[in-house]
Amino acid sequence: MAIYQETITLSPKSKGFHLITYEIEKALLSMPTIETGLLHLFIQHTSASLSINENADPTVRKDMENFYTELADDKPYYIHTYEGADDMPAHIKASMLGSALTIPITNGRMNLGTWQGIYLGEHRDHGGSRRIVMTLYA
Repeated sequence: MAIYQETITLSPKSKGFHLITYEIEKALLSMPTIETGLLHLFIQHTSASLSINENADPTVRKDMENFYTELADDKPYYIHTYEGADDMPAHIKASMLGSALTIPITNGRMNLGTWQGIYLGEHRDHGGSRRIVMTLYA
């Protein structure tokens, strides 16, 4: 088994859910080409997340943001607010959605479904750039 690894940095994004499939595909081109294997993605942050969902209709991303905002934002009982009022809600959303994905590689490409895309969940009002560790298992 061969293992390859690269860390990419995404440009800062506004609060919400963002399709990053293209950025991952582009970074995958710089790694060795494998026919069959696994791609593991891990985000190195506690206030952002990774998930897979609808890639065609942008209203899905807006609905996702609205749902998680209603669920976690502006709770009067939060104690952890060292970095602002959006700090604890961001941690909760990141824990719920997760920090890692594993995607099969088939015929040298990510084997996502027709309507699947990779989302970056940016849960801070001003989160900054985000690092993702890409590990390719062949």
